[in-house]
Amino acid sequence: MRKSLAALLGATALLAVSASANAQDTIKIGLIMTLSGQFADAGIQMENGVKAYMKEHGDTVAGKKIEIIRKDSGGMAPDVAKRLAQELVVRDKVDIIAGFVLTPNALAAGDVSAEAKKFMVVMNAATSIVTAKSPYMVRSSVTLPQVAETFGTWAATKGKLKKSYTMVTDYGPGHDFEAGFQRAFKEAGGEISGSVRFPIANPDFSAFIQRAKDLNPESIMVFVPGGAQPAALGKAFAERGVDPAKTKILGSGETTSEQALKSMGDASLGIITAWHYEYTDKLAKNVAFVKLFNEMHKRNPDFFSIGGYDGMHIIYESLKKSGGKTDGDSLIAAAKGLKWESPRGPMSIDPETRDVVQTIYIRKVEKVNGEPQNVPFDKIDNVKDPVKARMPK
Repeated sequence: MRKSLAALLGATALLAVSASANAQDTIKIGLIMTLSGQFADAGIQMENGVKAYMKEHGDTVAGKKIEIIRKDSGGMAPDVAKRLAQELVVRDKVDIIAGFVLTPNALAAGDVSAEAKKFMVVMNAATSIVTAKSPYMVRSSVTLPQVAETFGTWAATKGKLKKSYTMVTDYGPGHDFEAGFQRAFKEAGGEISGSVRFPIANPDFSAFIQRAKDLNPESIMVFVPGGAQPAALGKAFAERGVDPAKTKILGSGETTSEQALKSMGDASLGIITAWHYEYTDKLAKNVAFVKLFNEMHKRNPDFFSIGGYDGMHIIYESLKKSGGKTDGDSLIAAAKGLKWESPRGPMSIDPETRDVVQTIYIRKVEKVNGEPQNVPFDKIDNVKDPVKARMPK
């Protein structure tokens, strides 16, 4: 089966080169997302970001029409994601693969990108190793160590915390966040007083929260994937009587997403998070983006949306730089070193790692106009993925 696939992909790569040489009029982008199941809203918001960018910038680049082909992985399903990527390349003859809410799906599709030499833009999946799967892959979102290590250092120094208990989802991104936070926190003088991991599809956090509360930790650092779980986690904190004024609750941006804040209400006040985007940011470019997004989708954008939006920016600008060439080598060469002003602030693509470099914001949940909201009060500029930064050159 594998040899057969390799032969098919090899033939497709040759066809793609031939098509490119004939200056095709349409550029096909295959979007693999989660549009049903537990993470459906994340995929919908990512697609909303893609649509907002195309509304703003048109559907023609380098004289060629952009065609989007959507595929639904249905959730965390790496086998399905890989099959969809194969179908997009072999049957639909796409030029670019993009999307990917979840890490396992991105890793699986990365094999197809590498074998078919297809440019691939990861618009969310945030585990550090993702971009190592294919030399033709670039990421437009964030890496969790980028957030976690920055936050760990900040918590032990500026946050003046001496001890922390960590709670993460038991899969790649959770492991990344746990390892990154613990490493940086300890290196900056902090102590980890305990840790726990919970299942990816866990619906009830009560027992885990109670276990942490019984230890009476100075702070609790949490990570769960975006989607339905942050609100459930926040509810469990409130029900178990964990007071952020007494026990500092720390987390990634998912912890205090807009939906989670609505569910937690006043119980969310005081939670401190580190993240790369918040729709309430007053940057002029973000104000314009939020206005357009609301007009189009009747809701606010989130970090999935900005990943989709900036992912399309990478695709458009890479196509412009390549003069409309769609082969993987031309597009990845064009993407390396890209710099731009995003609604989230200054952005660039590290030419060595093909990963995003950006600002990480430290926020605290406060009441704004009577509603809980993430309010940034500190920031760290030009943050690279620290895992790849440590790798031998």
